[in-house]
Amino acid sequence: MTLLLVDAANVVGSRPDGWWRDRAGATGRLLARLGTLPGRTLTAPDGSSLRCDRVVAVVEGQARDVRAPEGVEVERSSGSGDDALAARAAGLVAAGTPLLVVTADRGLRARLPTGTPVAGPGWLLRSLDGIGCAPPA
Repeated sequence: MTLLLVDAANVVGSRPDGWWRDRAGATGRLLARLGTLPGRTLTAPDGSSLRCDRVVAVVEGQARDVRAPEGVEVERSSGSGDDALAARAAGLVAAGTPLLVVTADRGLRARLPTGTPVAGPGWLLRSLDGIGCAPPA
């Protein structure tokens, strides 16, 4: 069982679908899609099976006040989302929680505890698309 720790701003910004016109709306749509993941088995980035137990999404800036849908724990960063995500990852690793961090941010990846598994936004979005959780029209 694995916890997905998602850099929401990084995932939202990975597809040029007009998200910049409504950051909070785009984040809300992503969170709704993420709410379908707990309890599902996905294909991990390395091709193995990954059972998603929990989803934690770190939000910041204009998206900080977005509603948390059922199935997603939202960490609302009052400052840097990267700082909040790095701190949360460190706490989870220290507690022995199996996790997969989702971000393409190289600077953030370098701040994660050594050996923390990481996947890019493309993996997450393909996984959501693959289970039939398409973006809302």
